[in-house]
Amino acid sequence: MISPGNAPSDSPRYAISTTVPLSVEAADSAVREALKAEGFGVLTEIDVKATLKQKLNADIQPYRILGACAPPLAHEAIQREASVGLLLPCNVVVRQGSHENESIVQALDPVVQLGVAESETLRSLAEEVRGRMERVIGAVGKVQ
Repeated sequence: MISPGNAPSDSPRYAISTTVPLSVEAADSAVREALKAEGFGVLTEIDVKATLKQKLNADIQPYRILGACAPPLAHEAIQREASVGLLLPCNVVVRQGSHENESIVQALDPVVQLGVAESETLRSLAEEVRGRMERVIGAVGKVQ
């Protein structure tokens, strides 16, 4: 997986990643702007830090999961294969890096994600979404 040059060294093969010198709040804002520029909206948000604190009284660094969706692409995917909704939306993680003003931003690689379906009809769509997510992560990586 191609990631911007400032990807975290432990970035898994299924992620498109970057590390930015921003707080989680600033990185989250930059991600939302970049997603919007690529035609995505955020459908779901999970504040993992708050959830784990509430449910387990566990303390972790800031960690957010955003469920992103581009309605025209989701519609096309569902038209191609009705059960694909099990693999939607695209997840983007914004989490604190090694210090307070460093964030790691990662998107699940849509080709890997939709590859679970083993469907040639979804492959080209997954590649289009991958290109958009690479641009999102690249745009966030340029924010200072």
